[in-house]
Amino acid sequence: MDLVVDYTNALFTVFLIVMLIRILLSWLPSEPTGRVTSALYRFFHESTDWYLRPFRRVIPPVGMFDLSPVVALIVLYVLNAVLVRGLTAL
Repeated sequence: MDLVVDYTNALFTVFLIVMLIRILLSWLPSEPTGRVTSALYRFFHESTDWYLRPFRRVIPPVGMFDLSPVVALIVLYVLNAVLVRGLTAL
């Protein structure tokens, strides 16, 4: 069971890192135009849009700030803790 817990924790950690990179990329003024940088930019956006979309529907932007990624990170962190704790209890 420890292997399942480690694997689950690793998946959440990787997705948390991808989300953090997505948040940092949102500070760029525009999408990069280089072939590799543009592909990386699209990868981080497309791999996190499915998760951020429900939060963006519920949480409106505050002025020019979009707080939905912050709430999404908190929910992801809590979900990871609950799931790992539940798997450990089995």
